[in-house]
Amino acid sequence: MSKYRYEVIIYWSDEDQAFIAEVPELAGCAADGQTYQEAVANIETIIQDWIETAVELGRPVPEPKGRGSCMLDQ
Repeated sequence: MSKYRYEVIIYWSDEDQAFIAEVPELAGCAADGQTYQEAVANIETIIQDWIETAVELGRPVPEPKGRGSCMLDQ
C-alpha cells in the first residue's frame, strides 16, 4: 500500500462563494465546499478518484513533490 502526500491549496472564492481546494501536481484536480473542512473532505475524495482513473487509463500518477498537506492510503 502506497501513501500519496500531495500539497493542497485551499482558498476562499468570492466568485463561487465557496472554499476551493486545488492540487497543483494533479492536473484539473480541484474541489469546493461551503466550509474549509468540507473542501478538505471533498478534495480527499477527488484525489482518490483522480488516481484511480489515471491507473485505470494506464496513465502515470505523479510522485508527490509538495509539502504533503493531504495524505491518502492507496
